Amino acid sequence: MIEKAFGDSARALSRPADRERAQALTRLADSWRECLSSAPPGCADLARSVLDEASRYADVFYTTLLADPRASRFLSQEQVRDRLHPSLQSWLRDLLNASPEDVDEQMSTNLHVGVVHARIGIPVDLVNRGTRLLRAGMLARLAGSDAPRELAFAAATMVNSLLDLALECMTLAYADALENTTRADAAYRLFSLAHNLGTERERQRALLLAWENSLLYAMAGGATPMPGRLAESEFGLWLLHKGIPIIGDNHETRHVLQLMAEVDELLATDGDGAAAAPDPAAVGRIRKRLSAMQDLLASLLGRMSELEAGADTLTRLLTRRFLPTVLRREIELAGTHGHSFALVVLDMDHFKDINDRHGHAVGDRVLQHVAGLLTHSVRSSDYVFRMGGEEFLVVLVGAGRAQALQVAEQLRKRISEQPLHLDTNERLQLSASLGVAVHDGHPDYEHMLARADRAMYEAKQNGRNRVEIG
Repeated sequence: MIEKAFGDSARALSRPADRERAQALTRLADSWRECLSSAPPGCADLARSVLDEASRYADVFYTTLLADPRASRFLSQEQVRDRLHPSLQSWLRDLLNASPEDVDEQMSTNLHVGVVHARIGIPVDLVNRGTRLLRAGMLARLAGSDAPRELAFAAATMVNSLLDLALECMTLAYADALENTTRADAAYRLFSLAHNLGTERERQRALLLAWENSLLYAMAGGATPMPGRLAESEFGLWLLHKGIPIIGDNHETRHVLQLMAEVDELLATDGDGAAAAPDPAAVGRIRKRLSAMQDLLASLLGRMSELEAGADTLTRLLTRRFLPTVLRREIELAGTHGHSFALVVLDMDHFKDINDRHGHAVGDRVLQHVAGLLTHSVRSSDYVFRMGGEEFLVVLVGAGRAQALQVAEQLRKRISEQPLHLDTNERLQLSASLGVAVHDGHPDYEHMLARADRAMYEAKQNGRNRVEIG
């Protein structure tokens, strides 16, 4: 009954370890129906009279929240004006207009709100503060009404109870979603440790040495240009976006970040902000810090033992279960470091026809072939996921609109220009439709995923083997 009424949120609560939560939801639903069915005549109508000032309550709610510096991570004036302000009024109307028969729908709505709050990471105290403001405004309105005292008291009790029930429902879903998030983050870290750690360690060591050699060659007066800032190099992006989630945010990784910042400070810049040759005396200090970084990273990665983890068995790519962990990290970095990022959703064209004509074994080879092309076409700081079936997703870190479109077009061309060679000496021509979305400041990664998905379907509708941006 609960699963049917509450959908995915309730199913997440129906595991054996979570039976108590499922029972709590049942009790909550019973209390909600009792609250609505036991109200005296005229009580519900009086409670609904507060909706006359719903717009003013929403103004107070969001004005207060926007004054909190933490809220800037989740809210903007545009989001409040265009989407959240009317949504809050609609939520209030539905809450106060509900009948006992609407309780299942109300539960489902508020469970979903709790899951979204957890996905975004909005602090619980901000939600509680907003609820307190709504409560104060509505109770003040009822206290000043001309209704008989007993009826006004009953209406105020009803409003209080409905707000508490909605908040309790959100909190149950929030706690469960947060627990799932914590488990997924831990699982992702274990996966990352076991996922070709030795190869990754050598690759990053080589990238750091290559950056140092570029600096030395440029200082020697050769034709090699000065390298850019270390923090913006492929190694620097890997460390910030992928290395720290793997190794952990600890004293040593923060020391590596500090050393990298010191290296970039020692690099001189010209009037346009481009790297210029540093003072020769600074080169020794730069090399000393680079050496310390190498030692720290070798020590950190050397402690990690090879672990068994659940990669996609066919392609060895990340699976979608780790996507929330990665996207939450990128959204946080976008807010704290100003690093834009982009998603590229890629779906193989006519894949069902390939399976029907050549068999599923060839279809599997196609997916492995494309997975290899994607992996070798992006930077080590980027992420490649197999989302299921013939769909892949690439997270491009530190990338804006122009770069994301350029990379997506390169991926499209590489797939179309490198056919799969079959055992029958036949060349199987492939193509893919790609959708791009660039982070626009929205705190919920599902919003960005939906834009990328829509762009990919638009590419399908516009003829396939093309790139669209959402």
